[in-house]
Amino acid sequence: MNPLSSTLGKATGILTLVVVVIAAVLNYFDDPDPIRYSSMTEDLKTLGENFRQQNKSCFILGASGETGKVLLQELLERNIFSKITLIGRRQLTFEGKAYENVAQQVVDFEKLDDYAASFQGHDVGYCCLGTTRAKAGAEGFIRVDHDYVLKSAELAKAGGCKQFHLESSRGADKNSSFLYLKVKGQVEAEIEALAFDRFAIYRPGVLLVDRQESRPGEWLIRKFFSAVSAVSSSMSIQIQLVAKAMVANTLLQPEQKTEILENKDIASLGKNSGK
Repeated sequence: MNPLSSTLGKATGILTLVVVVIAAVLNYFDDPDPIRYSSMTEDLKTLGENFRQQNKSCFILGASGETGKVLLQELLERNIFSKITLIGRRQLTFEGKAYENVAQQVVDFEKLDDYAASFQGHDVGYCCLGTTRAKAGAEGFIRVDHDYVLKSAELAKAGGCKQFHLESSRGADKNSSFLYLKVKGQVEAEIEALAFDRFAIYRPGVLLVDRQESRPGEWLIRKFFSAVSAVSSSMSIQIQLVAKAMVANTLLQPEQKTEILENKDIASLGKNSGK
């Protein structure tokens, strides 16, 4: 037997046992009650058609990232906006008629005040901007996930944006002792204070992304969280479901001005989005 295959086989067996234990633990640490929407029973297709007739525009921050890329595709498929603007640090390359209503604004996130015009005239904003401490260091992480995100939200609000949809993280808490969760929680609270007409916070668990890496470590991590997601919807989620939920939720009417969608909310909305 191939040594690698043997190793992966043993790892899979161990993984199965670990998943069973984690599934039991998750029964005690589950997401809170799901968000309630007054219009959940309405047909999303009809809502989409009505929304489309309003000739609205949106912008996406972080369109080059994993969630941002899928979100853009979902928005194009839904075709609910007359114009989509990508705001980022570099120009992205697209081909085909599907992108004819996609505009791009290249900005310097260190000097966002100089690019206030890029944030003007949008009805809805989607923020998928983020990095990790491992990639950018502690200071770099705070600068991107807090400073850039908050400043963008401020400029969007000043520019007339009514809805702001923020991709955050499961466990976000401004009082957390963990830097990642603390920063996520802080920026949530500070954007809420800006008083958008509607502010939606998405707190997905570990994002499951289809990749082509062949390294055993990466393979095992993907298998682990995929297995966990099969027995519990509170710890991880397919990235496509996050994008679908963000777009579908744009069409719905929540019962509160600020809403927090935990991992289960996102998964449920994404799976029932009709696409």
